[in-house]
Order: sequence, then structure tokens, then C-alpha cells
Amino acid sequence: MISGTTSVAAVIGSPVRHSRSPRIHNAAFVAAGLDWVYVALEVERGRGFDAVRALPVLGIGGINVTMPHKADAARACDNLTETAAALGSVNTVVVNADGSTRGDSTDGEGFVRSVADAGLDVAGRSVLVLGAGGAARAVAAALVARRAQVRVAARRHRAAAELADRVPGVEVAPWPEKSSDAEVVVNATPIGMGTDTAMAVQPRSEQWIVDLVYHPVETALLAEARRVGAHPVGGLGMLVHQAALSFEQWTGVPAPLAAMFEAAG
Repeated sequence: MISGTTSVAAVIGSPVRHSRSPRIHNAAFVAAGLDWVYVALEVERGRGFDAVRALPVLGIGGINVTMPHKADAARACDNLTETAAALGSVNTVVVNADGSTRGDSTDGEGFVRSVADAGLDVAGRSVLVLGAGGAARAVAAALVARRAQVRVAARRHRAAAELADRVPGVEVAPWPEKSSDAEVVVNATPIGMGTDTAMAVQPRSEQWIVDLVYHPVETALLAEARRVGAHPVGGLGMLVHQAALSFEQWTGVPAPLAAMFEAAG
């Protein structure tokens, strides 16, 4: 039961009402026996900085941050982890006992763990990352750290160039019109979200196609990847793994992964 002593966590974004994070985290809190609750807060574009600065005033214990607020959240935090500072992007905010805020990016490690679950070792692979937002930055950095050959393409060339400046070792590629010869393609754009049936790239046989979109679970891109004999990997695994890393930072308790995956599905 929620009481006056219940700790509150949340996800901020726009749009955010479709988010599975409340299901995942609330199941985790129950499984871990913690007096916490997790909610989704719709925060309009341009107000992410204000939302993070308000967390200590409201007594919120921590938040996740999704599009389009990851860069604004990084600017709003009192302290950043080394990863978040390098990326200029935050998806996890912890409110410390003294009221200060610490920002981190758990997306990259969450991505690596999720594709490993699917049987993909990214070390040394050629990878094309589509998009240049916070998730794309985190994924690119995690891939470079594992000696992958990473190219990034975005519809705004300048955004891809800025990502390459932040993540040494990344090359900028032209926005794909049809297909890519990379061993792994990662869609880190909103293309395919919700009722959108567009595809960011045309999959090829034997390619690994990773779509970070998880609403719907089976995007048009993943369905096409399956049809042509590629290896499709959906976004739910990354969602759960990055959530588990956030959970542990807020609570200091090991994340109950089995309960989180069950709730995500």
C-alpha cells in the first residue's frame, strides 16, 4: 500500500504514456519488498531541465529520462558520472540524501547486456548506428569500448558529427536510403514507434538488426528482418537492463531481473 513514507521514482519524457517502465519498476519494487512506487510524468519539450531541478524539492528519489530530455537532464544535474559527462546525456538521475542530484547513462551497458542475451557479441563487429540522440550516443560509446567499428548516420548530418566529436572512434556515415553492409544495424531513432510502419533501413540476410523501439514489440523493421533471414533483436531487453541498473542506483538493492522481464513482456 502507498503511504506517506513511500519513496517515489518516475520516468519523464514526451511522449511517455506508452512507457512500460512503470510496470517494470513497480514489479521490481514488489519483488524486492521495497516501499517504492514508480510513475510516468509527461514533461513537454524544453522543460526537462526544470523537471530535474525540482526533484529534491518534491522529495522524489530518482528518475529515468527518455526523449527528448536526456541532454537537458545532464545540464540540470549537480554531478555526472564519467560516462554521462562524456556523452552529455543522462537517462538516470539519483537524488542523494543531501538533495544533490547525480546523473548517469545506463543505456550503453543495458544495450550490451541485451544483445548478449540474444547471442550477439559486439566485440570487433562492424556496426551502423542510426540516430544521434542520447540513446545513440550511449550505444556508440559502449560499442567503441568493445572495439567495434562504429559508423553513425542521422537525418541531420550535424547531429551525427556532434556525436562523433563526443565519442572518439566513431565515423560519420550518410543517412541510408536503402541498406547497409554493416554486420550489425542499430535503430536508435523513433522511426517505427507506435503506429508508424516506416523502416529506418532495409535489412539484409544474416545481418543483426537491433531496434531500440519497443512499442510495438514487433516493429516493421524487426518483422522485415525476420522475413529476409536476418537476426532481429527488439528493444525490450535494453529497456529492462538499463532499468535494472537504474533500480540498483536508487535503492542499493540487486535488481530482480526475472520479475522485471516478466512485467516487461
